[in-house]
Amino acid sequence: MQIHRGMKIVVLGPAHPYRGGLASIMETMAREYQSRGDEVRIYTFSLQYPSLLFPGKSQTVDTPAPHDLHIERVVNTCNPLNWIAIGKRLHKEAPDMILMKYWTPFMAPCFGTIARIARRNGKSKVICQIDNVEPHEHHLIDKPFNRYYLGAVDGFVYMSEQVGGELRAYTSVPAIFSPHPMFENFGERVERSEACAQLGLEADKRYLLFFGLIRDYKGLDMLLEAFEHIEDDSLRLLVAGEFYNDKEQYRAALDRLGKRVVLHEGFVRDEDVRLYFSVADALILPYRTATQSGVTQIAYNFSVPMIVTRVGGLPEIVPDGRVGLVCNPSAASIAEAISQLYHEDTLTHLTENFPAERKRFSWATMCNRLVEVYNQTK
Repeated sequence: MQIHRGMKIVVLGPAHPYRGGLASIMETMAREYQSRGDEVRIYTFSLQYPSLLFPGKSQTVDTPAPHDLHIERVVNTCNPLNWIAIGKRLHKEAPDMILMKYWTPFMAPCFGTIARIARRNGKSKVICQIDNVEPHEHHLIDKPFNRYYLGAVDGFVYMSEQVGGELRAYTSVPAIFSPHPMFENFGERVERSEACAQLGLEADKRYLLFFGLIRDYKGLDMLLEAFEHIEDDSLRLLVAGEFYNDKEQYRAALDRLGKRVVLHEGFVRDEDVRLYFSVADALILPYRTATQSGVTQIAYNFSVPMIVTRVGGLPEIVPDGRVGLVCNPSAASIAEAISQLYHEDTLTHLTENFPAERKRFSWATMCNRLVEVYNQTK
């Protein structure tokens, strides 16, 4: 494949000081393109979500900005005059590629307006790395908002076949599959005993990890119900993440399980992520629905086996019996998978397969696919 070199690229989406995996993804792709000799600027948010619509405690981090990236906070998702101004700015600057990230219809009016104005210069191509088409929590505005944004994009890279199928209902522009790359920005594993000490965990217990933002579709209630059927008193369920829904809906199950569930509530800082994956025997994603998950790509980095439900793109990312176990989205099936995980040498077998499976998930490949789509639009 011919790789376009020396492009002028504007990355538009989450980046420092905004927290979380989406910001890490956009910054990592920017670095990959910079390493190829491309000129890259990141335009991120001056306002991402109004506080009334953000369920977490904070949208940003207080760590220093990365010294190797050019990041400007210029996009206000709630101000149409700002969208027009940013669109006109990009129209005038005329980058070769405007690389966007799309994950929620909330962003559609802002991103769609910017894209429509910018690409009128006849040079700039809007390329989108898309996480979701149809959101996990549905609203009446989803489809018209999706039509507005998706119709303003020249090409897509999608990360699960489910998303690819949904995309085709809106647009026929070039679109290519590339799996979610592996997160490599959280450092290396640490000794389990050290990680337990830093997290305040009992080193003589074994831990199954539920990690990330807690939302209804992620099925923590099913996992808690499944764990009630696990009789091994040495096994603990470690829940690390920030509640984006009502915590009280889990209260009865948490009370029944008592000390068998260790709850570390709150957003996990980047520097602490490796501690959780260093203590875990396995990561569990008991999702009711899914496209793909960035959390699986953290587990790949740390060679942590997984249990995932048979929904969306999860079985594509975690092949059954290779680096994890795939089960049905029910408490009984999840409990059975947990029992299977500790049968004979299952954990050892799954861990041994990580080096080969990790080869599928590189940032270079993802950035190549984005350039491939870009080339198809010219």
